[in-house]
Amino acid sequence: MARIAGVDIPNDKRVVISLTYIFGIGQSKASKILAAAKVDENKRVKDLTEEELTAIRSEVLHHKTEGDLRREVSLNVKRLQEIGSYRGQRHRRGLPTRGQRTKTNARTCKGPRKTIANKKAASKG
Repeated sequence: MARIAGVDIPNDKRVVISLTYIFGIGQSKASKILAAAKVDENKRVKDLTEEELTAIRSEVLHHKTEGDLRREVSLNVKRLQEIGSYRGQRHRRGLPTRGQRTKTNARTCKGPRKTIANKKAASKG
């Protein structure tokens, strides 16, 4: 496995897909990195030469990824919570922050349902 930005990327996948395993690099950014490094997107990671890997590593260094990006995101959330903004309050409560409905959906944010006894029987009344 090749190691880029502290992450082992899969050997058997195309380079453009393997780069997306790095936090902060999506498909469009991976394509730009490979174009700047002059590496073919369709090549497999196991077929890359050491020079190509070095070129990709140097290009990835120009972007904020992994630890630095995670730290920045967590500091941004912490700042929103400290100033008491609406988004900060939603983060603190574990609810959606971008205006989605919460009566029925939002299970990803809210977690598994907490069953309340006799809720259905009470609502028939």
